[in-house]
Amino acid sequence: MVRLRLDLGYDGTDFSGWARQPGLRTVQGEIEQALGRILRVDPPGLTVAGRTDAGVHARGQVAHVDLEADVELPALLRRLAGVLRPDVRVHRLSVAPAGFDARFSALSRRYGYRVGDAPGGVDPLRRRDVLWHNRPLDVDLLNAAAAGLLGEHDFAAFCKKREGATTIRELQRLDWVRGPDGVLLATVVADAFCHSMVRALVGSLLAVGEGRRPVEWPGEALARGQRDSAINVAPALGLTLEEVRYPPDDELALRAVQTRRVRDLATS
Repeated sequence: MVRLRLDLGYDGTDFSGWARQPGLRTVQGEIEQALGRILRVDPPGLTVAGRTDAGVHARGQVAHVDLEADVELPALLRRLAGVLRPDVRVHRLSVAPAGFDARFSALSRRYGYRVGDAPGGVDPLRRRDVLWHNRPLDVDLLNAAAAGLLGEHDFAAFCKKREGATTIRELQRLDWVRGPDGVLLATVVADAFCHSMVRALVGSLLAVGEGRRPVEWPGEALARGQRDSAINVAPALGLTLEEVRYPPDDELALRAVQTRRVRDLATS
């Protein structure tokens, strides 16, 4: 067997998220079925760096799969392009280094969230990846509120709790810029994210950016350490997984071991 790394992207609009689900079209399901069809085997299982929800896009997603060692990568890549629908593309196939795990070896994930607040709405050609916010947003307020969320914290206020899973994360970057086209881009980087975390962070900051909540409000919600029903989870369509970062090859296995540990704020 050989472990392959897949670098891929997709338009999440017509997918029910990444994870395979019976009777639903998912990114994982599409790629696994395509691999099984091309290689004439049972669909092999993919492990992904970050599971995305329904409607969320990816430009820099990473996955791995274990296949028979005699696979010809250039031919497989071309055949995947011919079999997969245009809204999901595998950009690169490579033999993974020893110790590589797409999920557990990752150092960080970088997401982008795009928002347009022009009175006339979003460019129709960007309607699938830019959220229209119908009130003007102040970039300075957005960034002032975002600064209070950086660092390692229990992000329970911004996560959907899952049994046995920690909500402690290290938020390494969260800032906003307005591009020449007027679209606001939030860049969000963390070692990992819990379920709905990015969209909940964005939703809390949008309330500040439009002047409906004070700058301190997201930080106060964070400090309370429990899910806050007042925080609106931003829609999926504005969110894109842009990049997954990994350590040097000789540190991949150690990183995977470190990531698997259950963190708490006293020992992390």
